[in-house]
Amino acid sequence: MIEAFTEAFGHAPGGVWRAPGRVNLIGEHTDYNDGFVLPFALSRGVSVAAARRDDGMVEVRSRQAGTAVTAPVDGGTVVSENWPPDRAWAAYPVGVARVLREHGTGGASLLIDSDLPQGAGLSSSAALECATALALCDLYGVEIDRPALARLAQRAENEQVGMPCGLMDQSASLLCTPGHALMLDCRSGLSSQVPFDPAAAGMTLLVIDTRASHALTGGDYGRRRAECEEAASLLGVKALRDVRDLAAALETLGDPVLRRRVQHVVTDDHRVEATVGLLRAGALPELGAMLNASHLSLRDQFEVSWPEADATVDAALRAGARGGRMIGGGFGGSVIVLTPADRAQRVRDAIASAYAQRGWTAPEFLEATPSEGARRLS
Repeated sequence: MIEAFTEAFGHAPGGVWRAPGRVNLIGEHTDYNDGFVLPFALSRGVSVAAARRDDGMVEVRSRQAGTAVTAPVDGGTVVSENWPPDRAWAAYPVGVARVLREHGTGGASLLIDSDLPQGAGLSSSAALECATALALCDLYGVEIDRPALARLAQRAENEQVGMPCGLMDQSASLLCTPGHALMLDCRSGLSSQVPFDPAAAGMTLLVIDTRASHALTGGDYGRRRAECEEAASLLGVKALRDVRDLAAALETLGDPVLRRRVQHVVTDDHRVEATVGLLRAGALPELGAMLNASHLSLRDQFEVSWPEADATVDAALRAGARGGRMIGGGFGGSVIVLTPADRAQRVRDAIASAYAQRGWTAPEFLEATPSEGARRLS
């Protein structure tokens, strides 16, 4: 990265920073409903080599995209949809720079490198935001604690990019620790580290990129969030996290779509808390039932699954996996599967066979190890 930056910009960077992608073990679409989530950091992520510049500009280059974007730090909102498709990725670091400018950072030259697949539901965008945020804060000597920095990165994505995401992805990238999942209360921002070591329990957690790419800045994700907000308003609560009597809430709502949305959010919040209990009790193999229930709820109640995800979970279970579910916002991306380690290859083969039988592009597999959060490398 140092050599590539020097070649691109003609001088050495001030440092190199890295932020990981994440897998959310359970608790999907609960974050923007003020609920609970349980993500962990991946070993793959986004690296940023960066240096200060004094002309008030942000120049961003990507080793993957092969394009460069230069924009003023003090500009208005970015809104990635207004950018040419081959440069839309740059809206994320530029958006972060514009939000952090209020806290004392300025212009910068940035070189981006990533080993995370884009559009796979592994939060490559949040990793890019968090690596950029750490770089800018260090370059300008700005001290912001990590929970607050996560909220600023979320704000950049909400306001600057136009994606109404919750707090989970940025918090996971900045706060996760090796061998743990992060129990995050998305209302208060409080979090705790929960031991999570599949290998020690004789288990393997596979991440399967279904190769059905998604783009959450489209309308489907925003519609789900609007439906949740409408349901909360009709129920007289601040957010769906506050629903205490699910049966009464479902009886109150006349719209069957809103009833389905509420049922998923409330039950997935409960599944997060139950999963934390299982992990603390050392009952990791029993998580399979939670994953299966979450997937069915996302498929049938929240209606964000897709054919490749459903086929992946079905093939894995038939091959002896304990459980699986889609992860991320939905409409494409990745699936996680929990399997005994001695069945992992059989599960991989069964999933690959299911794709081949349907004429789909072969999936990609990643063994997920709970890893370190964002940090400075050099």
